[in-house]
Amino acid sequence: MLKAFAGAALAASILFNTAAHAAWPDRPVTVIVPFAAGGLTDVMARLISERLHSRFGQSFVVQNEVGAGGIIGTANAGRAKPDGYTLFFGPISLMTLSPITSKVSYNPDTDFMPVSVLAGTPFVITVNNSFPAKTLREFIDEVNKKPGFYSYASAGAGTTTHAASLVVLKAAGLKMVHVPYKGVAPAFNDLMAGHVQMTSASPVEIKPHLGGGKIRPLGVTSASRSQQLPDVPTVSETLPTPVVATYNGIFVPKNTPKEIVDTIAKEVAAAVKTKEFSDKLIQVGLEPVGSSPEQMAAMIAADKKNWMAVKDDFTAATQ
Repeated sequence: MLKAFAGAALAASILFNTAAHAAWPDRPVTVIVPFAAGGLTDVMARLISERLHSRFGQSFVVQNEVGAGGIIGTANAGRAKPDGYTLFFGPISLMTLSPITSKVSYNPDTDFMPVSVLAGTPFVITVNNSFPAKTLREFIDEVNKKPGFYSYASAGAGTTTHAASLVVLKAAGLKMVHVPYKGVAPAFNDLMAGHVQMTSASPVEIKPHLGGGKIRPLGVTSASRSQQLPDVPTVSETLPTPVVATYNGIFVPKNTPKEIVDTIAKEVAAAVKTKEFSDKLIQVGLEPVGSSPEQMAAMIAADKKNWMAVKDDFTAATQ
């Protein structure tokens, strides 16, 4: 009798939980973005939130929680209830790079689950137009002639622009002087003025400067050529090096029901497969992805491996 009752209770519990998950979402969903409104991450979050709203008939409300380079919003998202009503949209570097270069109040492995990478953007190794190199191979040869003589700019010590340059320089065995700036814009200003010789930035950040004749892109850090800069070769065409890119996507608090995770991931993948949606991403300088949770986890692992390879260089640069 007790066994029968226990079995009935278990069946009822499973049925209740399945019904509860099947009803998701039955109220508005909060999408935490750790950066200010108007930035590229925020634009992506609003695009996918609008798509999810049209698909599920519930509001997906973007909530910008800024501070500490994205760390504050990320920590807040990690503490949210794992019921599918709080999503986190941000770059995977907050899970892979920030814990290496900064003190964070969250654990990427125990506080979050990956859902789907929406889109990414690689970096472009870019030099001042007066630099005596027309190709990446010539750049490597020239820098090798004068170790520690030339300098490269970044948007700040420990940033992804710094990391992307370090990975390529390390793979090529090059020594350059790091000059950190407070953002990409001032770094580019000094690159164009010839005060520094190289920097790494995304295609969308480089394109506005290409017509001025002051900079020259040499290589893209993606696995294949960028849709934004199809005439620029990949770094790997010249130098064996890992893929380095900034990927933005959706995470949820750990222990969010798998049914909800899979449902969101399928909708992101479906959105990216439509020309209308993918064109919106391409127009703002992004490479559409639309990964599964498993693929996103693999991308995170690879990204972490890249940054760990240059951890000591980061430590030296930020001390």
